[in-house]
Amino acid sequence: MFSLPLRDGAVLRPLETSHAEEFATHLDRARDHIRPWVGPAFVTTDVDGARATLVRYGERQAADGGRLYGIWREGTLVGGVMFVAFDAESGNCELGCWLEPAGEGHGLITDACALLLDWAFVERGLHRAAWHCRADNARSAAVAQRLGMTLEGVSRETWTYDGARYDKQQWAVLAREWQAHRAV
Repeated sequence: MFSLPLRDGAVLRPLETSHAEEFATHLDRARDHIRPWVGPAFVTTDVDGARATLVRYGERQAADGGRLYGIWREGTLVGGVMFVAFDAESGNCELGCWLEPAGEGHGLITDACALLLDWAFVERGLHRAAWHCRADNARSAAVAQRLGMTLEGVSRETWTYDGARYDKQQWAVLAREWQAHRAV
């Protein structure tokens, strides 16, 4: 297994089925904080659900699709990043993230997503990376901006949570834009 350094002693590693108990414990700490911003299938409530999420992403990775990575800070899983979608044939992917409060404010998501974008664009030759977030999620939109993404549009009232509908932003960066952004 690989481990890539981030800042403040944090590391990025693949999240695998062997991490099911640790992932479930992490989600217990993160659930209330992330639930408004991520899909309900991701925010499981027990070890079996956590394992099912990890298996689902493992199967996607085996098919050269989605991938899931954890962020460990001081030895504790505090969040992660993922390829929600990854399609090498079309040259498109979508990134996503989540973070418990203990991991916030350290730039970990931006650093981890930059590693994913480098890999997608440089190693795999993808053309476009997307980022979707609720329009009122200022922290997520700020990550997209720090990654050099462009706000391409807003889908009105397409994000449902707790009986309410919210607007969803669509951000994206093209490979050539990413290279120029990284050069700055």
